[in-house]
Amino acid sequence: MRKIIFLVLAFLAFANVNSQILDPVKWTTKIEKKSENTYILTFAGVIEKDWHLYSQFTPDGGPLALEVIFKNQKGNFDLVGKAKESKTTTAYNDIFEVDETYFQNNAQIQQIVHVRSSNTTKIVAELNYQVCKDVCINLEKKFTFSIPQTAVGITATTIDKPIVVEGDSIKADSLIPSLGASNHIEASSEIGVVTAPKVDSKRGLWSIFFIAFLSGFAALLTPCVFPMIPMTVSFFTKRSKSRAKGIRNAIIYGISIIVIYVVLGFVVTWVFGADALNALSTNVWFNILFFVLLVVFAASFLGAFEIMLPNSWANKVDNQADRGGIIGILFMALALAIVSFSCTGPIVGTLLVEAASKGGVAPIIGMFGFSLALALPFMLFAMFPGWLNSLPKSGGWLNTVKVVLGFLELALAFKFLSNADLVLQLHLLEREVFLAIWIAIFGTLAFYLFGKITLPHDSPLTHISVGRLLFGLLVLTFTIYLIPGLWGAPLKLINAFPPSVEYSESPFGVGSSRGNASTTVLPDGAKSGPHGIVVFEDYDKGLAYAKSVNKPIMLDFTGYACVNCRKMENNVWSDPKILPILNNEVVLISLYVDDKRDLPKDQQFISKTTGSEIETMGDKWTDFMISKYKTNTQPLYVLTDVDGNSLNIATPTVSYVSLEEYQTWLKTGISNFKK
Repeated sequence: MRKIIFLVLAFLAFANVNSQILDPVKWTTKIEKKSENTYILTFAGVIEKDWHLYSQFTPDGGPLALEVIFKNQKGNFDLVGKAKESKTTTAYNDIFEVDETYFQNNAQIQQIVHVRSSNTTKIVAELNYQVCKDVCINLEKKFTFSIPQTAVGITATTIDKPIVVEGDSIKADSLIPSLGASNHIEASSEIGVVTAPKVDSKRGLWSIFFIAFLSGFAALLTPCVFPMIPMTVSFFTKRSKSRAKGIRNAIIYGISIIVIYVVLGFVVTWVFGADALNALSTNVWFNILFFVLLVVFAASFLGAFEIMLPNSWANKVDNQADRGGIIGILFMALALAIVSFSCTGPIVGTLLVEAASKGGVAPIIGMFGFSLALALPFMLFAMFPGWLNSLPKSGGWLNTVKVVLGFLELALAFKFLSNADLVLQLHLLEREVFLAIWIAIFGTLAFYLFGKITLPHDSPLTHISVGRLLFGLLVLTFTIYLIPGLWGAPLKLINAFPPSVEYSESPFGVGSSRGNASTTVLPDGAKSGPHGIVVFEDYDKGLAYAKSVNKPIMLDFTGYACVNCRKMENNVWSDPKILPILNNEVVLISLYVDDKRDLPKDQQFISKTTGSEIETMGDKWTDFMISKYKTNTQPLYVLTDVDGNSLNIATPTVSYVSLEEYQTWLKTGISNFKK
């Protein structure tokens, strides 16, 4: 009887594991004729509840971005622009420390193609993407679009009906037909442009607005703008025939300022395109360009030179301002924008660069927030002229504001250079170097605020004010806070700016002996992994070492872009109950399913399980995971003996689980190994 119960439990456990081969996105496709020889290819996906499909605009360094690949493009057709997406959500990921962009519930990707040859009868496309919930899955799907027989050079009406296309899942679908895999999928015409929840994206736009609003107030306190407030307000209140008209003109002046800057944001969005702005933010060369721009802006604020628009522009606009009426007031506002450009230009440029990294309408929102803060004082002081008496007098403190902004711009510049370094994986600006630069920048700023350093446009100082002293102490405190980061401190206050701890000379900080090859002799083929755990990324070398020390193997199917893998490593592996076990009682082998390194040609093959082409290291480990453990989720942990047999019969594998469940699973498997 016990044997029967055991067999039933084992069968149920196997069935449960087998059911873990997941395919949370069901795709349908269609092709439509747009114009002569031009077609729109549409991929429409329905995403299961609580799953996220990551956008092609997700920045490098985070989850895996969607890739749209066309296999037979050469000589057959051209792509018209980049593939466009339906609405997405953007939210900050505190594991990867980037803003990740993803679809929820539905996704639609459209690519316009121009067919070059009348002999082209089909377009073969592939989607590579990652979906995550409690686990992450990397999937590849192939689709074949049949080009309508109206073909190249023959006039035809636009096709409104979906075209039947061939769809073939590379990895998991052939194992579970019930999940939607088939050789022919008919696209549903009911799937149109879809929307996803926008709560997080709205939150991102609000943050852009408030940052821009504060930047506008900072611009007010610069030598180019602050002295203009009493002059302009007096102009409206004294030259107007009545107080009401003066207030009206001041309000029109403020609205004109807002219109000018919002139009600038609209032009930036229109020229580059809402989607393209986000793509630019992940482009290496644009990040380098942004770095150079911010360094130039910082140098200008520090007093190296003035960034000014041609004087002829200001003269022409000033002449138009004399026309009077609403048009005259509009030109007065434009004159302010031009004359104050040496102070506001670097701030506006920085805001546009930062807003561009968010994509969409962020530049417009940013310019609205900036201009609103700039315009409000002119309107309020016109309504309440008595407030002018409370304004501090212009003086050297205005230049101090410019210098402080210059230091902040210089610090921000290195964030963009760091982005480029991360994408190229050059390791020239690792975490320690980045933090050392910031420590130098903010340390120098503290000395400046204490009056120990003077710059070209500074007034002579006999003493410093209490406010300047307190601000200097705040900056010095922040500088000291950064220093432990060199030794591995997480620095949670600024974790969105420096590279992650893993992207460093040593993941344990400068001077740490943990994981240092000079003090710790690692086995052949091993490296120091998370929390100093010895880890193998080569299965054969890990297996050989396990045999030599007679320890069980823990297979860790993971991914470089797997969020929940990092959560397990940070929250579970680091626990004092788990870490000693991973350090001393098992041999850890981590196999990365998103490793894009090509396998040698003689090691590439066609999977017997899925029928897909195994071309990369990641393909190899994915196929191993699916064929042996009947699942495609990460993280996935398996305890085996040196012959590859699972040590936990009832629960051969675990994934994203609690600390207690993980500990029990580990101890059970190790106990079975020792029997």
